[in-house]
This record gives sequence, structure tokens and C-alpha cells, in this order.
Amino acid sequence: MSYYSPSIEKLIESFEKLPSIGNKTAARLAFYILNAPEQETNAFIKSIIDAKKNLKYCSKCYNITDTDPCPICSNPRRDPTSICVVEDVRDVIAMEKTHEFKGVYHVLHGSISPMNGIGPDDIKIKELLSRLMEGKVKEVILATNPRVEGEATAMYISKLIKPMGVKVTRIAHGIPVGGDLEYTDEITLTKALEGRREL
Repeated sequence: MSYYSPSIEKLIESFEKLPSIGNKTAARLAFYILNAPEQETNAFIKSIIDAKKNLKYCSKCYNITDTDPCPICSNPRRDPTSICVVEDVRDVIAMEKTHEFKGVYHVLHGSISPMNGIGPDDIKIKELLSRLMEGKVKEVILATNPRVEGEATAMYISKLIKPMGVKVTRIAHGIPVGGDLEYTDEITLTKALEGRREL
């Protein structure tokens, strides 16, 4: 039995769908929104709608962006001969916070995971290979997460790239196994990037 009116219950259920949000936190967020000034609520709703409407994937690296190509791919100071391959858009932000990597990125949007029904064709590997076919890239840094799926994805990509004559490196495991790049501090990421090894 619900103690809330149907409208409040629906709002709480909507917040509960967000990652890591339980019922109590969802209720707190719902009542915060209900008690906020209408102008603040409308600005919040508009920011969600605008993000959904304006954001797209960069046609080169598949990062989320307002412009195509994204600011990293279109920056003439970035080195297009070095591509850092990551699993998720949030991993790009984590790598950028180190201020160490001066190349460009390629976002896979996942990792190979047969247990979850995700194969090589379900992530952006073909798109990476077509970027390499242009012949400008000298090094591919595999910065997939150090989990079983991330390691399998890195090995799979490495085997595809090596015959192309492109140097393939893997970031060092300063990152704990089972961890995610987005939750790793900048110093650990910097050390992992510096200690990358060829596969």
C-alpha cells in the first residue's frame, strides 16, 4: 500500500529508475522538486530536454557532444596519430582529467561480454578499424577497464590491429582489477597511462 498520492508515487518511481537511487533517496528528490520554486523546476526539466535533444555522438570518435566533430576531434592541437580506446563516454572525461593524453579518443560504448550477449559487432570496433584504414594512426592505446570483459575486448582489438602495422599498447594496471576508469583518481590514471605496454 502506498502512502503517497498517485502523482507523487509516479515521480518517486521515476527517480528510482536512476542508477544507485533507492526508495528513500527517490522520495527525498521527489519532495525537493515539489518544494523547489517553479522557475528552478522548469530550468531543471528544460536542461534534461535540451540535453536529450541536442546531444549526439561524434561521427569520428563516438563521444557524446553538442557539435560534430566533437571539441577533442576538431582541436588542431590534439595528436590524431594516437588514439586512446575507451569503453564509455565517462572514461574520456576520466582520462582528460589527467592532462597527460594529447591524442584523440575512440569510444566503444561497451565491451565484449558473451555472458550478456554482447559481441564484437555490438560495440564500435568496426568504426575504429575504419579510422585506422586511413593510415594516419601510429599508436592505439587500449584503455578498457581492467575487468574480464575489458581485458577480452583489449586482446580482441589488439589481434585485429597488429597485422595493420599500428603500435598497440595497453594502459598499465595501476587501476585496480574490477575497477572503472570513471572512479579512478587522476594520479592512478596518470601512472597507468605512463606505464602502458605494447601488446
